[in-house]
Amino acid sequence: IRIIHLHFCLFLPFFFYKILKIKFFDVDKTILFLITGLIFLSPTFRSLSIWPDSRILGLTFFTLSILYFLKFKLEHKFNYALINIITCAFSAYISPNFAVFSLFFLYSYIKIYGLISKKIASTMSSTGTPSQFVHPSEAIHGDLGMITKEDVFMIISNSGETLELIQLIPSIKRKKIPIIGLIGKRGSTLAQESNIWLDTSVEKEACTLELAPTASTTATLALGDALAISTLELRGFGKKDFAELHPGGMLGQRLLLTVDKISHKGSDMPLVPHKISIRETLFMISEKGLGLTGVLDDNGKIIGVITDGDIRRGLEELGNGILDAPAESIMTAQPKWVISSTLAISALETMEEHSITSLFVYSEKNTNTPYGVVHIHDILDIGLK
Repeated sequence: IRIIHLHFCLFLPFFFYKILKIKFFDVDKTILFLITGLIFLSPTFRSLSIWPDSRILGLTFFTLSILYFLKFKLEHKFNYALINIITCAFSAYISPNFAVFSLFFLYSYIKIYGLISKKIASTMSSTGTPSQFVHPSEAIHGDLGMITKEDVFMIISNSGETLELIQLIPSIKRKKIPIIGLIGKRGSTLAQESNIWLDTSVEKEACTLELAPTASTTATLALGDALAISTLELRGFGKKDFAELHPGGMLGQRLLLTVDKISHKGSDMPLVPHKISIRETLFMISEKGLGLTGVLDDNGKIIGVITDGDIRRGLEELGNGILDAPAESIMTAQPKWVISSTLAISALETMEEHSITSLFVYSEKNTNTPYGVVHIHDILDIGLK
């Protein structure tokens, strides 16, 4: 009897693999081979091949749970998922070796769309629509309290038959909270329960095994982003609002940092009268180290700018005699300027547009007297590009 039993156990994996190939002909043969190996190379089966005991019943239930898991992944029918969980639970009860697989199945059903939900909630929040991700398994055990009557409940499911989400629906409806469903199957339980159903179905998954959610998750993510951006536009959410929600890092600096925070003010600002000699102007430029100076008229208003390049070119053309000429003789009139509330990144764009390295800064209340000067290095040194 033991010899017959041993031969039966040796041939059983081949028969099982053949059945899988016939039943799931459109699933890659490699995955079917791995599933067969998972079952028949397990410690439980190897011990059962020597002499059968009650654990053979556990192996039978586990084999059934694998079959129904595959059927659910292919056909997305709720009853297959339910049978899969029940049979896996029986196998774990009879033989604890199989207990870990029940967690794997549950994790497979929920994990991927949980990640997509988190991304959509994050995009909504960052664009001014307060949002949070609530895990369905945790919601049915108390986290439902995070959802209030003022909220909108968005559910995401490809099959439309996710058990944890279905269990939440009565509680959500008792609170009279509107439900928006991003569901991949028309006529499913969740699609019918949603006040608004948005179709995320795809003709075929990108996964060659037709098992891993790929195209369906991409479609769901794209639709979630579209909802976030549409809401942003309807609420009139602008760059300033976005900056207030992103104060940290380079993004915050790009959207919040203004030129008055980094400009050179007071005694650090190079300024000379228009009648001063170019020789003294050169000393001022060297002292302040910004490569330029502003030229003031008799009323203290900037009428021009002189750079070290202007002086160098003057020396090349006219020689040392230019050093005794007045500053106004080589200045560039009407220098570029910005107001103090201008974003540093906008000032940098202005410099690049006009091929200059500095801008004068004026107060919003006084555009006659310069408030400061900002150099391109002041902006680049803090990492803005």
